[in-house]
This record gives sequence, structure tokens and C-alpha cells, in this order.
Amino acid sequence: MSDLIDDPREGANEPEFTVSEISGAVKRTIEGTFDHVRIRGEVGRVVHARSGHLYFDIKDDRAVLGCTAWKGQVARLAVMPEEGMEIIATGRLTTFPGQSKYQMNVQDVSVAGEGALMAMLEKRKKKLAAEGVFAPERKQELPYLPEVIGVITSPTGAVIRDILHRLRDRFPRKVLIWPVAVQGERCAPEVTRAIEGFNAFTAGGALPRPDLLIVARGGGSIEDLWGFNEESVARAAAASQIPLISAVGHETDTTLIDFASDLRAPTPTAAAEHAVPVRAELLARLEETEARRISAMRAALNYRGEKLRDLSRALPRRDALLAAPQQRLDLVSARLPRALTSRVDRGRANLNQAAGALRSSLLARTISVARQRVDDRGSRLAPALERRRAAASTDLDRAAKRYDSLSLRPQLDRRRDELARMLARFTQAALVSQDQKMRKLEALDRLRLTLGYKATLDRGYAVVRSATGQVLTTQKAAKTQSALDIEFSDGTLHISTGKPAKGAKPKSPPEDQGSLF
Repeated sequence: MSDLIDDPREGANEPEFTVSEISGAVKRTIEGTFDHVRIRGEVGRVVHARSGHLYFDIKDDRAVLGCTAWKGQVARLAVMPEEGMEIIATGRLTTFPGQSKYQMNVQDVSVAGEGALMAMLEKRKKKLAAEGVFAPERKQELPYLPEVIGVITSPTGAVIRDILHRLRDRFPRKVLIWPVAVQGERCAPEVTRAIEGFNAFTAGGALPRPDLLIVARGGGSIEDLWGFNEESVARAAAASQIPLISAVGHETDTTLIDFASDLRAPTPTAAAEHAVPVRAELLARLEETEARRISAMRAALNYRGEKLRDLSRALPRRDALLAAPQQRLDLVSARLPRALTSRVDRGRANLNQAAGALRSSLLARTISVARQRVDDRGSRLAPALERRRAAASTDLDRAAKRYDSLSLRPQLDRRRDELARMLARFTQAALVSQDQKMRKLEALDRLRLTLGYKATLDRGYAVVRSATGQVLTTQKAAKTQSALDIEFSDGTLHISTGKPAKGAKPKSPPEDQGSLF
């Protein structure tokens, strides 16, 4: 064989190949043996490259074969392969040395029948639907604002980052992540155990029980997503007592868990959007509602005040009601003294006339007694009339007060109660605002203490000042001072340096006393 290289080692009989030589030999062997083959299988992954080439897989239950069709071949294909389609591909086997793999170059594609996986999926879907697993009446409403959200997905993929990022943007919530495999043989049992495990949490336990579950995975082929088509996963999702959102694959991907879940989201990001509302929108709506409430309350107060003023203008004034009775009382009071005087005069005249006719002393005494009785009654009559006038005035006042109480008093009392309640609410709001400002002030004070130099003293530093309180930052400045104040975290130490003060005559230090410097 011309491709063999003689072994330079002495006594060696086996030939040596370079990597390129052995790859070329394998390529020629495969292409020479399988230069024209027809292969039947189910289409798996399909990729349309920008260059116009087509890459797809055909498979059965035990093996997968990669296939390629170049741009010119793609234009001549009678049937375009689609995922899940069972086809018969005609072409030749070749190799791709760059990845040490063999593949089929497809020249023609024909439809062989419904794909085995798709047929199995459709059969399983009909079975579960007949059992009521997908029944709409079994689905639960999602909580409006869950406190804890359980996420079942791979902890290393981009899906969990997208979900957490969207939750943080919209309304931050507590998230519990249950890591699972999202493809392969371990996918279905791990996802089933995760759903059942979250449902087994008890309220008030060491871990909080989620209010909402999200099962999420990115897009992929039907083989990659097949774990979410298993019966155990669909039954666990349907039996979950916690509302569950399915976000498996992209918008065009559909698995059995999508039918069994309470809500299907087209993407994991959309699942996070369905899980929580937008906090900023809620705050804006709350502020708008509060403004409308205050406006409505003011409008109601203004309307009732206007109505009260209208009613008060329709009522007659108290002076007008009492004017006529008071005038009649004044007229009667003015005529009463004259009538009494006239009556006394007539009685006196009658008495004098009767006295002239009588001559006997007994008659004279009788007349004297009668005159005295008349005088006594006349003297008592004026106070009685005054009391009667005062009583009539009191009755009029009582009638006026009773009229006031029957007409305006209830409305005034209700108005006073409403004003008292408004004052109490305004007082409460002022106290809450004051409390918030006090907490903010305390936080700023703690920040001031943290950033101040006092905190630096606690870490072992000290502040050196002169006797006049000036902060000294260099040794040269400290040597010129006669005394120093060194502030530590627990107090200030006063030290004399032995240097004379500015303008003072220097003194020699004692022999037994050294200098600080």
C-alpha cells in the first residue's frame, strides 16, 4: 500500500499511519463499500445553514445517522425533511475527518410513513386525554402574586438565568430551584420527583412551600424534549396541588406536560412574566387609585357642603319666625297696664258711689275691707303679669330651639362626625409619614457613623491634634508643638513633648525625663 510509511524502528513489523492517512483510508473504504444506499428512519434534528446546505438526522430506536445535503442537492429534493417524519433517504456514506464521524450525503428523500416517535406520542396523548388528565376543569388558577416560586430546570443553563432576570425586573420573589436533568434517560424520573417533592412540602416547614411551580427547558429536537412526553411527568403535573406553568422548548415545541399543566408558556421568559405582575405598574395603579379616592372624597365633601348651604338658605331665619309672636306680646304688654288702671278706677268709682249711699258704720267697715282687698289684688296683679310675660318668652325660646334641633341638628351632627373621622385619618397619615422619615434619618445617621473617622479609630488608628485642637498629619508639624492630644477609640491622651510654645522661652527638660521625639 502506497500510503504506508516504513517503520524507522529496527525490527518493527507493524506499519504506522498519520492521522490524515488513516482518515483517508477509512473514507475510501466506506465510500467504496456504501457508494449507493437507501436508509429508512425517522427525521430528528433539522438545521438549515446560511450557506444553503441542509443538515439533519435520521434514526430508529437504537441508532442515529447524521445526514447532509449540499445546496445544489437541496434544490433537487422532492420532499423536504421535517422533524418527526419517517423517510427513505437515498445517497452514499462518507466520513467527516474533522470530527472523526461518518455521515450520509443524501441525494433523494421520499416519505415512508408517520414517524414512530410521533405515532407513539399521539397514541399516548389520546390515552391520557381519555383518562381526563388534560381535562380543563382540573386546571387551577395561578396566584396573582406568589410569595415563593419553585423552578424545576437545569441549574447551569441559560433558562434559569432568564427566569431570575425577568422576575427581578418585574417583581422580585423568593425562588426555590430543584435541579434536574432536562434531557436523556434521567429527565423524566427527576422531573416527576421534583414536582412530587415540591407538593410534599408542608406550610411553615424548614423550606417554604411554593405557591407556584415552573417547569422550564430551552428549545431542542423532539428527542431532546422526549423526557417531558413521558406519562409519569404528565400525570405528576396533572396531580400537582400547586399551580404549575409549563415552559418547555420554544413556541412551536409541544409536549405532553404542556397539556397537563395549568398554563403553557411559549418560552421560559414568558413563564416568568405570567408568574408575577409588574411592580412599577402596581405602584402606579395604587397611586392613581389613592388620588382618585382623595379626589372623590373632596368632591363628596364639596357636594354635601353645597347641599347644606342650599338647605340653610331655604329655611326661614329665627328672627323672622319669632317676630310676629314677639310683636303680639309687646302689644298685649303695652295695653295691660292701662286696662288694669281703668279697671281699678272703675271699681273705685263704683265703690265711692256705693259708699255715699251707705251711712252705717258697718257698711263703712265693709267698704273699707273691700277697698283694701281691691288694693291688695291690684298690687299682686303687676308681678303676675310680669311672670306671665317671662313664661311666654321662655316658651318661645324653647320652641325656637326645638325647631333648630328638628331641622339642622342631625345634619350638623353627621357633618361633625365626618370631620372628626377625616381628622383622625389625616393624623394617622401624618404619624406614618413622620415614622418613615425618622427611620430614614436613623439610617442616614448609621451611615454617617460608618463613614466617619470614629469607625476608623475602632480599627486601631488615632487622631493627633495640637493643644489648640488643630489636626496634625505630619511628624514635622507634631515636633513643633509643646503638647499633643492623641484621640483613641476609647478616649484622648494628653502628652507634653517638652518643646516650648510659640513665642515662649525654651526650658531644658529634667535630666531624668527624655523627649517624646
